[in-house]
Amino acid sequence: MGAAAAMTKRRRRALPMVLRKLLTCAICAVALVALLSGNVRVLPSPGASFAPQFLKQYQRQGSEQSWTKELVPPQISKNSRSSRKINSAGWNLDFDKLWKPPSNRDFVPCISTNYTVPVASQGYLLVHTNGGLNQMRAGICDMVAVARIINATLVIPDLDKRSFWHDSSNFSDIFDEEHFISSLANDVKVVKKLPKELAKTTKLVKEFKSWSGMDYYHKEIAGMWEYYEVIRASKSDSRLANNNLPSAIQKLRCHACYGALRFAPRIEAMGKLLVERMRSYGRYIALHLRYEKDMLAFSGCTHGLSTAEAKELQIIRQKTAHWKNKNINSTEQRSKGYCPLTPKEVAIFLTALGYPTNTPIYIAAGDIYGGDSHMTELRSRYPMLMSKEKLASVEELEPFMNHASQMAALDYIVSVESDVFIPSYSGNMARAVGGHRRFLGHRKTISPDRKALVRLFDKIEQGTLKEGSRFSDRIAELHKKRQGSPRKRKGPISGTKGMDRFRSEEAFYENPLPDCLCRSELPEVNASADMR
Repeated sequence: MGAAAAMTKRRRRALPMVLRKLLTCAICAVALVALLSGNVRVLPSPGASFAPQFLKQYQRQGSEQSWTKELVPPQISKNSRSSRKINSAGWNLDFDKLWKPPSNRDFVPCISTNYTVPVASQGYLLVHTNGGLNQMRAGICDMVAVARIINATLVIPDLDKRSFWHDSSNFSDIFDEEHFISSLANDVKVVKKLPKELAKTTKLVKEFKSWSGMDYYHKEIAGMWEYYEVIRASKSDSRLANNNLPSAIQKLRCHACYGALRFAPRIEAMGKLLVERMRSYGRYIALHLRYEKDMLAFSGCTHGLSTAEAKELQIIRQKTAHWKNKNINSTEQRSKGYCPLTPKEVAIFLTALGYPTNTPIYIAAGDIYGGDSHMTELRSRYPMLMSKEKLASVEELEPFMNHASQMAALDYIVSVESDVFIPSYSGNMARAVGGHRRFLGHRKTISPDRKALVRLFDKIEQGTLKEGSRFSDRIAELHKKRQGSPRKRKGPISGTKGMDRFRSEEAFYENPLPDCLCRSELPEVNASADMR
């Protein structure tokens, strides 16, 4: 009895100790859950209203407002973060290498100039821009340089309202007009409107010669001030040579493009908001998927389309007067690498590069031709496809809707700020964003070798080649030197002459090196230029 009583007594003493241990473990578990949940955003329900509060905040606090505390949009449920190693195809790959930018080799922006402030101008330069957003951007920056060359006062340019997009936006709807004027004050005098006394004066309306140098503008254009007070440039695209211009003029072009031509405050604010929302999903790819009706109609590329779709594009091309090439062989276009990659081809390409299936991808584009019917393969491999419309509510996008250039400006901002930028076609957007990313430190930009890729894609389609590690190695080898690393701008293709020679050059805004980027150890360094 004595032994039994002693054992019972020990059990009674041990019970509180066990309970204390259990209680301690429970508290630790609760604390751990709370800690983890603090790093996870709680999404509002799909039907929740997402009012455009950022616009009110912007008006209240100014352009320096930080949007880092905005909620993730209601349209997307958050997937798990990407794993550190192993891609969707099953072979090991260094995940960090996929996102690592190329070395900038100590190149930094250097766009300071030593010339004097403008003297009294000889007259006024009116500019009518042409094309979409990025074509207009390049033209505006070139006209800033032209105004300096011919000693003119630049009037805020008129934007193209008659192109394919029929965008009614004015300069101040897309760009920060006041910033543009003040930023260029020491370079070129810029005014908002032509003085009233000159409104009815006779103007010289002239289409400046494409890719012209200093001699043309000094001799043929500046000489017109003797007869006219106002000169109107009827087009602005590609009116200035890419190369062989004075260093100060080249630097002025970069200053205009990357410093003075900043987007309007409300576009900047919305663009930054979209970037923050993309970043909430981790590192992301901006994919400029140029698979839109206007591009396919212009290029004559019909691979993967139905007979009815190909016919529709042919009709559009026939009806567009300024598209001179009406009869295009789609197969030949594609074999030469002149066609944008299809969404399916992009999916195969991304998989071969090694990006896992849970990679967040921002689709920088307008309406994809054919809609969901052509996006099936890309979405099945990469379900985390984002866009303006998915990241923002209808109310937030409403101020920009029905204005193609303003919507394109939002895509531009998200693309420039992305961890990786991949264009499916080397058009104006791809060149502009790629050049901007070079200027900002050679951010990773993968340029698909379309001519080589379509041969491989055709073999896969024919069953003579399979996706896998060997295919992936081949893709990696083709693109190891196509990731945006520093290099000098390419000159004309050997053997070309006349306009074809200029046309074959790499565009100035596609690669501002060496004119606007210098080694950091050199004394003439001005790295203060902001993104926008």
